[in-house]
Amino acid sequence: MSGTSEGQAPAADLVRPAVTERHIESSPRASAEAHHGTSRSPASTPGTSVAPGVSDASCVPDEPLSGAAAAPDGTSPRAHQAAFAAAPLAMAVVDREGLVVTANAALSTLLGARAGTLPGKSAADLVDLASDARTWHAYREVLRGRQARLRFTRRLKHPDGHSLWVQVTVAPLSPQEPAVLLSVTDISARRELQARLRHLQMHDPVTRLPNRALFFERLSAALEAEAYEEGGTGRIGLCYLDLDGFKAVNDTLGHRVGDRLLAAVAERLTRCADEAGYTRAATPLVARLGGDEFALLVEDSTGTDQLADLAESVLKALQAPFDLSGQRLSLSASIGVVERRATGTTATGLMQAADTTLYWAKADGKGRWTLFDPERNAHRMTRQALSSTLRAAVDRGEFALEYQPLVGMEDGGVRGVEALVRWHHPQFGTLTPNRFIGLAEEDGSIVQLGRWVLATACRQARRWQLDHPDASPIFVSVNVAVRQVWDSDLVADVASILAETGLAPRLLQLELTESAVMGSAGRPLQALQSLSDMGVRIAIDDFGTGYSNLAYLSRLPVSVLKLDGSFVRGFQYEAPDGGAQGGDGAAAQAGAADEVIVEALIQLAHRLGLTVTAECVETASQASRLRGIGCDTGQGWLYSRPVAPDRISALLTQACAQAWVSRPQAVGRP
Repeated sequence: MSGTSEGQAPAADLVRPAVTERHIESSPRASAEAHHGTSRSPASTPGTSVAPGVSDASCVPDEPLSGAAAAPDGTSPRAHQAAFAAAPLAMAVVDREGLVVTANAALSTLLGARAGTLPGKSAADLVDLASDARTWHAYREVLRGRQARLRFTRRLKHPDGHSLWVQVTVAPLSPQEPAVLLSVTDISARRELQARLRHLQMHDPVTRLPNRALFFERLSAALEAEAYEEGGTGRIGLCYLDLDGFKAVNDTLGHRVGDRLLAAVAERLTRCADEAGYTRAATPLVARLGGDEFALLVEDSTGTDQLADLAESVLKALQAPFDLSGQRLSLSASIGVVERRATGTTATGLMQAADTTLYWAKADGKGRWTLFDPERNAHRMTRQALSSTLRAAVDRGEFALEYQPLVGMEDGGVRGVEALVRWHHPQFGTLTPNRFIGLAEEDGSIVQLGRWVLATACRQARRWQLDHPDASPIFVSVNVAVRQVWDSDLVADVASILAETGLAPRLLQLELTESAVMGSAGRPLQALQSLSDMGVRIAIDDFGTGYSNLAYLSRLPVSVLKLDGSFVRGFQYEAPDGGAQGGDGAAAQAGAADEVIVEALIQLAHRLGLTVTAECVETASQASRLRGIGCDTGQGWLYSRPVAPDRISALLTQACAQAWVSRPQAVGRP
């Protein structure tokens, strides 16, 4: 009888002598002979086994063996032989050469052999012992008496055509007997039950698709070196998709309809996978990973084109409406696509890349697929690294402030400075606010960082005032995020810092963006009003880029408008005598329009009692035109880039010296 091996026997089944069972015998030879049913003729010499070819029935002789001793319990060898023959457990006695000496009827029935035909045959052939080297070696060790026991599982082919799973145990009879006992147990029913339980465990009950556990099992197996070293492309691909708006279906129509929709989606995905695998060696694995998330795993992928085609077919398949018991539903999906070499790829790394790419597809507008981009991912990883260290960076003192002067347009004197935070990151170098302020607002660390910026700027402004008593005091302008108003008591923080530093409230200006201020109600508006009542100046930053509710502007406690630099940049184009300098005619026309808008905004602000600051002033021409239309202060590279505090001190010293020189000669002299 031939059989196919299930595979190498588990290590736990190769029982070593240290754990063999203890045999209790009165007479080793007599007990072994009586217990295992081996018959000997009176003329047999010790250690001589029954000759091959003895039938199963010969195990039970008609008369008791001559000279055989009875067992300690009073039973005769013949009784043991009868028990061996009638036992329901399939057994055979095998000599040290591996040949069957005798076998009971249960073994013949199990293997589908005629009675009396098993003795003399190789036990290894009967139960497929030589199908793998490890089991064969262990079997030979048992025959030689060097190993106590061997247990393994095999799938065998029955002569009538069906297959059966058996568990085979090989163990020595006794140290004195030159034979081993082979026992075979039919475990087909148990294996079938295990297979059914595994199927239930590894498949999703709603869609009948492989679940997350089976998906990762297949993915891990595909990434093992031996899976792609011999043949194949050595590449792997994954389409990771999420249904857009599926939660709304559950919320409005109920989970029952939602489950039916998931099952219908699974059918379409399976059809797409079958069509994709029709002309290829393998069909993509479709799995439901949980919720409304699905995955299509492509082993031995041929490149990104194959994955792109699969993603396109999935999107197209899901575009058609779903008819569910009279309900006609439409949905779309977002898909993250990853394709790479299997070498060096881990299941965790592949899934992280797929999840990131799926997020990009969602962010890019949904209903589309997006291919993994290493550069984009590197930027995301950088953001993550910055976000995770933001809070600790404040405590470590990695932030510093630079200051950019705010200059009076009429006389060029320094009226104030804007505090701009810099992050001296140990890995990424000096970072400007656009690299980390958004992250700080997302995770809430802007409250801690903003409080530090406010305290540091106020302390520095007070230091300048004390160091330059002859100069006109300059105010310091600090940017405030709207989350600082919501997540902290900004009014109390400002009052405490002003009291601690000794800075007058009029020398502090707080800047909020137009979108944060316009339409503010409740707590933000109350906070702004309290700060204004305290004497703190409130400025609207980047004015003109958001939704300017001019009627609402008059009711806000605002004292300064800072015009966005996009308006000022248009001032670089001039059109004297109908010509254009520094740009084409269209640019000059746009610049003229910008000038009209800025002039109107300045006049409106002045009528409301507000002052106006122009940002991004870079040329003398821009400064001249802004001065001509009544702009109050300017800020930009024309005057100074953001600089360290000592540079501002130098400017104040220079301003004091110029003011002293310009005094009349009689002033201050005897």
